[in-house]
Amino acid sequence: MSLEIIPFEPKYAQSFKELNIAWLEKYFHVEPHDAELLENCEKTIIKKGGYIFYAKYQDSIVGCFSFIKINEKIYELGKMAVDPEYQGLKIGQGLMDYAIAYAKLQGWDKILLYSNTKLENALYIYKKYGFKEIDLETNTPYKRSNIKMELLLD
Repeated sequence: MSLEIIPFEPKYAQSFKELNIAWLEKYFHVEPHDAELLENCEKTIIKKGGYIFYAKYQDSIVGCFSFIKINEKIYELGKMAVDPEYQGLKIGQGLMDYAIAYAKLQGWDKILLYSNTKLENALYIYKKYGFKEIDLETNTPYKRSNIKMELLLD
């Protein structure tokens, strides 16, 4: 498989938005915080110290994820999506492998993520990669979130 993980390029911002909206509309709905992040991801993620990466497969953008900066050593892993036509090719795992390796290379302390317990497959993968459930604050960034997890990086 010729999967390539590439960093943010403005020309792919629309793909980032479309992949995430398709995923959100399939399982939930687009919340105001989602719309804010997706409408202008360069301003709301990149220019605030975050990162966006794309999965490029056979010259097409088929997946993505972001790191939203919490502080210098802690980032939220979010906006991970894979085009439904390419699911089952382990692209999500490729993105997760890359995300964790990148975070360790940066010397971060931990990665956080918000999810929902109805996403059993996603939770299985997060646990497989070592994420552990932690207390969920009452004022979460997403109304759909009913679980918060972290991965401590060594």
